[in-house]
Amino acid sequence: MITFVAFSFKRAWQGFWRNKVMSLAATATMILMLVLLAGFWVLQTGLAAGLEFVEQKVQVVAELHDGLPQSNIDNLIRDVEAQPEVLSVEYVSKDEALQRFRDRQTQLGHEDLTKVLDTNPLPASLQIRLKDAKIYGNVVTFLRSPDQSYAVAKVDPVESYVDRLLTITSVLRSGGLVVLGLVGLTVLFIIVNTIKLAVVARREEIEIMRLVGASDAFVRWPFIFEGALVGVLGAALTLGLLAVVGQPLSQVMTGFFEVLPLQLGSLTRDLVLITVGTGVGLGMFGSWLSVRSYLGR
Repeated sequence: MITFVAFSFKRAWQGFWRNKVMSLAATATMILMLVLLAGFWVLQTGLAAGLEFVEQKVQVVAELHDGLPQSNIDNLIRDVEAQPEVLSVEYVSKDEALQRFRDRQTQLGHEDLTKVLDTNPLPASLQIRLKDAKIYGNVVTFLRSPDQSYAVAKVDPVESYVDRLLTITSVLRSGGLVVLGLVGLTVLFIIVNTIKLAVVARREEIEIMRLVGASDAFVRWPFIFEGALVGVLGAALTLGLLAVVGQPLSQVMTGFFEVLPLQLGSLTRDLVLITVGTGVGLGMFGSWLSVRSYLGR
């Protein structure tokens, strides 16, 4: 078995360099397609992280009655935090709400008209962040219950807002996966046909091997290993190219990520695994499909 594998690797290496033009064409096509696939993967990952960030910002706001004793506020906060759907609760006093409003008007370049008011018209409130934006109904029901009417004056109608937001994020997330899948199929189609051209150029070699009694496995595996070689070489060059352009691109995107601090996780590791796995997998699968058409005759 080891001897057969070693022989197949040797034949694959010889075949790769014996047909330099087709091998380099297949490798160049592999690089182009892997760069395209990697680019869409990065965009999809950024989109998914951005949507997750937006969903995390969904919160339920409960306006409180004026003049509420601090003990009642503390009791309400404790009861809300006890809800399993709640991630955190922030109490915003009337003065803090007014200051936030003024800061926002200043950032927008609008005149602060609250200075002419005799009293602060903004209510104190609880800003409740959820563990999952999709599960908000129990929290809203709890805040609107008669037992909480002593403290809660109004709960912002988040239902329509959250439903619209989740619909948009779901469509964008599904659309991104569909596009990524279409790119993957396009990569497979082009790579398979490119490798098939290389196999067609060596059809006489395949026929001679079969005429002298070579088994299907003896014919097939050198080509499969050659496809793996194309995939490895293409993946390595693709990763090198991404490493070269990665720094300038990261500098361009720095401002965006500062405004929207996305959590991309182990993007580099995933990108390496996807690039290498896709390159080797497509190379071997493409070679297998291409040789199979001849061995099936």
